[in-house]
Amino acid sequence: MTAAQLYALTGAALFVVGLHALILYTHLLRKVLALNVMGSGVFLVLVATAYRTPGGPPDPVPHAMVLTGIVVAVSATALALVIAGRIQATTRSPRLADDERA
Repeated sequence: MTAAQLYALTGAALFVVGLHALILYTHLLRKVLALNVMGSGVFLVLVATAYRTPGGPPDPVPHAMVLTGIVVAVSATALALVIAGRIQATTRSPRLADDERA
């Protein structure tokens, strides 16, 4: 198993764990953390795709995409935390309410 394959498998595993947490938990902070774990998994997969040939030079475009994605992820995390704080201040609960209209 090459390093690129290990990165790709680890990235896929991180994405699945984050998706599981996103679906399972109702606490807003856990949902924000789950989205960050999913993003880290995507970043690892992108880094793994940069190595096309074993021993060859990596493609710089996926690395540039990952660097840009990190900046966007930090900004999105800050926005999500502010929104979660406003929801908690308004509803007095850090959890999402269940829709009982059904």
